[in-house]
Order: sequence, then C-alpha cells, then structure tokens
Amino acid sequence: MPLIGYARVSTEDQTPLPQSQALKSAGCVEIHEEQASGGNRARPVLARVLERIGKGDTLVVVRIDRLARSLSHLLEVIERLEAKGAFFRSLMDPIDTSSPQGKFTLQVLGAAAEFERALIRERTKAGLASARTKGRVGGNPGLRARDPAALRKVRLARQDGYLERLNETAQDWVPHVRRLRPDMAWEDVLRIVNGPLPRERQWTQSRLLRAVNAYVRDGFLPQTVLARAGRRETDDRLPAIVAAIKGADPKITLQEICNRLEKMRERTPRGRTSWQPSSVKMLLERAERLGLLD
Repeated sequence: MPLIGYARVSTEDQTPLPQSQALKSAGCVEIHEEQASGGNRARPVLARVLERIGKGDTLVVVRIDRLARSLSHLLEVIERLEAKGAFFRSLMDPIDTSSPQGKFTLQVLGAAAEFERALIRERTKAGLASARTKGRVGGNPGLRARDPAALRKVRLARQDGYLERLNETAQDWVPHVRRLRPDMAWEDVLRIVNGPLPRERQWTQSRLLRAVNAYVRDGFLPQTVLARAGRRETDDRLPAIVAAIKGADPKITLQEICNRLEKMRERTPRGRTSWQPSSVKMLLERAERLGLLD
C-alpha cells in the first residue's frame, strides 16, 4: 500500500522541510511539496497528486490544515480518494480512512459539517426575514451598487466553485486531453472521452473546451493542448483512435475495443457497424507502423 506524502507551506519564507522529513519517516515513497494558501482550493500540485493517485494508495499529511482549511474541503478530498479506492491519513490527527476508527472519526466530522450547514441556512433565513420586516433589502450592498471589488470577489468565488466541480471529473477527461491533444481533433478526443462513460456523465464539445480552458488558465494543463490540431490523413484516423483507446488502458482486450468503437458508432474500415477483433488487430498493427503506439 504505497504512501504518498503532501506537504504545504503558505509563503516563500516558510520551508516544507520539517513536514517532508516527518512524511519520509512515516514511510512515504514519494513526497510532493507546494507553496500555496490553505484557503485556495485550486492548487496545481495537489490537483496532480489527486489525479495520479491510484487504488490502494494512501495520501498522507502531517496535519489536516496542510491539506484543507475547511471541513467541507477536507471531506471533498476524502470523497475523491474513496471514489478511486485510495485512503487518507493525517499523522497528527486521529484520521486514517483505512482503519475502522478513522472512518468513525470521518463520519463524526461529516455529521458536524452537515449540522453546521443547517445552522448557517437557518441563520441566513432568519436574518433575511428580519431585514424584510424592517424595510431593508437583503444581499451584498457592494453587488447592488455594482462595486468592481465586490463583483471581482464574486467572480473569483464562482471560478473556485467551478474548478472544484471540475476536479471531481478530472480523471474522466484530463489524461485523454493531455495525451491526445493537439495531435487529435477535438471531436475525436470527445468521442474517446465519452466512450467508457454512462450517458448521464458524457460531455459536449463546448463543455469540454470550457473545462480545458479553465485548467490551462490555472496551470493544470499545458497551453499546447489548445493548439490547432494537425492535419491527419483520412486513412490514419481509425488507427489513431484505436491507438488512443489502447494507450488509455494497455490491458484492454480486442473485444473490449470493439465494444468501445461500437458505442462510439465508428464504422469499420469496410463500412460496417459491427466490429470484429481481427479488424481492431489490423488497425493496431497499422498504428504501430505509424508510430502511434508507445
């Protein structure tokens, strides 16, 4: 069970060395360091760690506040780890999601967070009702006055919320975009991304492009993924698609690739809609000759 350490400091004047040494002593096989504010959820290093972490891995921090400054953010990260079959451990706090005691602590924290949200909702409703009885209009005065600073604050908050939602789906599309762009056209990348996804989780091209632009803007993806796709010979399109599917899952079988291509409604080289393993094998061999396979 590989242990992956994450160390964070807030300013350049601070050093992550003490955290890294503690993580190394705890048995972490790799340690990732980041200089960023704890209140900023869109941290490039943390995002890459959460994207790469795999089933059975454990993300380790020295203290909870090195990972998150709010209970909601902590629970969000742990949910992402659990969805990938990974675990979380804090060396100085009683949280280890691989143990029954740690899971119980997490359940208590989750209940406390829900209770806190309920109190905030009730206080907000009571405050607005009280303001209305006194003839006042609720809401942010700066927004009502179109104050630039207030508008910017709201815009940044919305951007942070959007990135948080994107992080929940990053494993579905980021690896494909990083590997296939700009060598492959967006419409083909989209078909490959959507291939293994259920209908309710599938992307549209405009939604995918918006997500990619957001990740490029925040440094999670390189600018090159937005470059214009190079021209590809018509005969090379299917080998490239089959190579992309194989590259995303090297253990995938020929029949599974057939199923994926039929779900994508790709026609066979002979114009039929029913794919056979022999056709896929032929395309993989062509892809290898073209240098499209690693």
